[in-house]
Parts: sequence; structure tokens; C-alpha cells
Amino acid sequence: MSTLRALRQAAGLSQERLAELAGTSQPQINKLETGQRKMTVDWAVKLARPLGVEPTSLLGLDADSAAMEPAAAPVSRPPTRRTSPPPLLRAPPTPTASYGGTPGGVAEPMPVRAAARGGVDQEMFLEDGPIDWVAKPDYLKNARDPYAMYVVGESMMPRFRPAQLLHVNPHKPPAAGAGVVVVKRSKAVLVKEFVRRAPEGVVLREYQPDDREFTVDNADLDTIHTVVGLQEP
Repeated sequence: MSTLRALRQAAGLSQERLAELAGTSQPQINKLETGQRKMTVDWAVKLARPLGVEPTSLLGLDADSAAMEPAAAPVSRPPTRRTSPPPLLRAPPTPTASYGGTPGGVAEPMPVRAAARGGVDQEMFLEDGPIDWVAKPDYLKNARDPYAMYVVGESMMPRFRPAQLLHVNPHKPPAAGAGVVVVKRSKAVLVKEFVRRAPEGVVLREYQPDDREFTVDNADLDTIHTVVGLQEP
């Protein structure tokens, strides 16, 4: 039995329910369980939360895969040691390290919290991160829980362009005209311009393909974070 199937059954979930909780489809879960699709770090991170386990629990070699390997004569090898956790699971760099594109620079780390998803809407999810770490700018050094995220899509051009890295203060109230990250209850996020609050929700503006205002209903709204700066790619 595959590791994923064993953990899913232990959690009392059907393939359909796990797919729903992880934001994917039942055929994808079936392919992962039967070995038709490889269990990558991205999949492990996505599936770990609904299963109630750590992502590393899904990244080990499962029993079915091991049974398919032909037996081999024992070979004496020195023990291997992982020098760093797999991508997406690694710890932030130490404040004394040089990173973030500043030669010799010393700064605190700030997480990049969102990764692009495929599809027409190019949705992003804050819970996908951190996918990377960058140097925290001086204007956020005293902010609580700041983060960065990449711009995806062209709906906010020319104000925000694809691949720019936005700097976000999640505790700064938005003002009219400010760039914002709108977090939905589904944890999907939108990068738009804040217009105003209305009784039924929050009014936002996007520039492309048509300059328009629209409303995210209160029933769908979780919170709003303010964009306070950006970094060119």
C-alpha cells in the first residue's frame, strides 16, 4: 500500500474528499497513490495539511515502490546525511547571511509567501509558502509579519507587472488608491487596488483588460493586506 493511501485511509478520507480539501481532483489523487504521478515536494505540502501530517511523511519511499525494485547484493556505503531540508521546507537564512541580491548585505529574512497556480485565473494561495526568502527592507524592519509575493498576470498593468515582487504589510489598514492583497476565505488571493468598503463587501479596481471596479462579498472575504513597496525582477 502506498504511503499516501495509508495516510488517507488513516485520516478517514475518501480520494474525492482529500482532493476537495487539497484543491485538486480525484484522478490526480489516484495517480499519486498508484505511482502514475510522482510525489513531489509541492504535492507533499499541498496534501499534508488535510491529512494532518508533516510534508516529510509523504516524501519517503513507499512500500509498493520498494517492492518493485529488484533485489541487489548489499553494498557498503558511507552513511548519507541531508545537509538541508527539501525546497519549501527549509528554514529561513540567518540574519548574518548575505542574500537577497545585496552583495555583502546583512538583513533579516522576509518570506515569499505565494506561488502561482495554473489555470485561467492564475490564483495564488498564501498557504503555499514560504517558497523563498528575501531581505527585509528597512521600511518593514519594525513591521509585524511582513511578507513578499510575486505579481502574476497582467490585470494590474501598468501599476504592477508580472514577476515584480510586492512587499506587503498585513497589519496596515488600506487607504483609497492603495495596492492591496485581498485574501479570500478559500485562501486564494487577489492583487488589486483598494477603492472603498461597502456594506456588502470591499470594492476593488483592476486595470486590464478593461478598467473596472468590482466587489468581493463579505461572505467570501477573509482579510485585506496593504502593499507598501515592490522590488523589480
